[in-house]
Amino acid sequence: MARFKNGLKKTKDSLGKRLFLAFSARALDDKFYSELEEALLSADVGIGATQNLIEQLKDEIYSQKIKVPADAKALLKDLLIQSIDFEFSEYDFPLVILLSGVNGVGKTTAIGKLANKFKNEGKSVVIAAADTFRAAASEQLEVWGERAGVRVVHHGEGSDPAAVVFDAISSAKAKGTEVVLIDTAGRLHNKKNLMEELKKICRVVERELPNSDFRKYLVLDATTGQNAISQAEIFSEAIELDGIVLTKLDGTAKGGVVVAIAEDAFLPVLYVGIGEKIDDLIDFDATEFISEMLD
Repeated sequence: MARFKNGLKKTKDSLGKRLFLAFSARALDDKFYSELEEALLSADVGIGATQNLIEQLKDEIYSQKIKVPADAKALLKDLLIQSIDFEFSEYDFPLVILLSGVNGVGKTTAIGKLANKFKNEGKSVVIAAADTFRAAASEQLEVWGERAGVRVVHHGEGSDPAAVVFDAISSAKAKGTEVVLIDTAGRLHNKKNLMEELKKICRVVERELPNSDFRKYLVLDATTGQNAISQAEIFSEAIELDGIVLTKLDGTAKGGVVVAIAEDAFLPVLYVGIGEKIDDLIDFDATEFISEMLD
């Protein structure tokens, strides 16, 4: 809880003051709703999600006959939690997790931290270094693999990423490995040939491990704000995403983008990065997140 609190400090410092002023108003009038809207937008909740939340809040205020803003804060908290609280289906094993995303969002780091997380939970893990384009990408993964104590399968620079995945899965089947983590090259979401490459990797997984629990996650940088939404929508069209890994949450005052992602892309945030250490990728908890932002 303390680590999550520290990771959300910038968002809370920005949003908390604005919400305090809004809910300190004397009346549930246009000024109150305007200040509330401004507060939510400042945290990057997004226009659509903000408008929906305010309309829902008005309905609840009316139905519950609430008279003063201070009594409406708990309603807003409940509505925010409901908007981002997706039901998570527990992992089955063997498990395959593919991470995709644009350049610079922290995919390789997230893979290393996920490997450490699963290893600490007693699972055997292998990493497929399928980013064969970025110089030193596999070397970076090797460092993470050593730190986490897991195997890394890689080929030479410029080789076929799908072939790397094939070899990693073959290794996993031979050794009875429970978790396969696939790192992929950063790609602009408007580059069709690179999106086709992701689809090819997915086909290899589905063919070679047809009974695995295959999850496809998009890594988003929390500091990019609303640009994350378009990334999520386009990547999801290509490979039907199952969720989001949100990095660099500790470095932004725009943590409300979690709400925008849930509302506009209808995808759950599953893990959040709150620091540079190997254990600073943590499970996302909707209630804890909203409580920390609002309380």
